[in-house]
Amino acid sequence: MKTIILSISILSVLLLNSGCSNTWQGVKKDSSSAWKKTKETIHEATE
Repeated sequence: MKTIILSISILSVLLLNSGCSNTWQGVKKDSSSAWKKTKETIHEATE
């Protein structure tokens, strides 16, 4: 019984970690593109 609970716990942790990793990559990508667009807009406004 303990091995089943341990297996389910390990599987849950692995799935949670992979989901968080994908979310973090998406956040970094979105932040980077927003920053680039902001820099372009400021540059165009100052010309």
